[in-house]
Amino acid sequence: MEKKPISRYPIPELSKLPEDIRQKIEDVNEKAGFIPNIFLALAHRPEEFRAFFSYHDAIMEKETEGLNKAEREMIVVATSARNECQYCVIAHGAILRIRAKNPLIADQISCNYRKADISDRQTAMLDYAMKISQNAQAVNDTDIQLLEEHGFDQDDIWDIGSISAFFGLSNRLVNMSSMRTNDEFYLMGRQPYVK
Repeated sequence: MEKKPISRYPIPELSKLPEDIRQKIEDVNEKAGFIPNIFLALAHRPEEFRAFFSYHDAIMEKETEGLNKAEREMIVVATSARNECQYCVIAHGAILRIRAKNPLIADQISCNYRKADISDRQTAMLDYAMKISQNAQAVNDTDIQLLEEHGFDQDDIWDIGSISAFFGLSNRLVNMSSMRTNDEFYLMGRQPYVK
């Protein structure tokens, strides 16, 4: 099979990148065992790279009582599927499978989260995330009240919305640039988790 480019935009050489960006990419490579293509594809715009990953890390890497890291990935997978972003569905689907310790969950959520093996609380979370992704101007107090009834506080609700909104941006950048998903993501977390 012919090797396709990872983006329609230029991919800079690692050695020519600013030190902080090169270090971030090397750290990710060391942790994951490969470099996710999004790091390489965004590296040709250093200021945007820094802003993108700073915001990404601020909303995705924190652990709170209201939203755990697996639930954050659920939001990404569900909204990215609706936005037809293959890269984000596959890459974050892999992360979701690992964080949830569930080899089925990402496929279920990406196809139809309302039929997935998730809680009513998580379904309400994804309903709201989807509304932010597709119809944010229609958000109203009833949406907030429903989330509060499921135990989400104001910070959690902000997080759900900001994750959905941020990945709307990400989905569009990825689709615009025709970013290719790393082969490694397809198999990650597919084996059943054994304690």
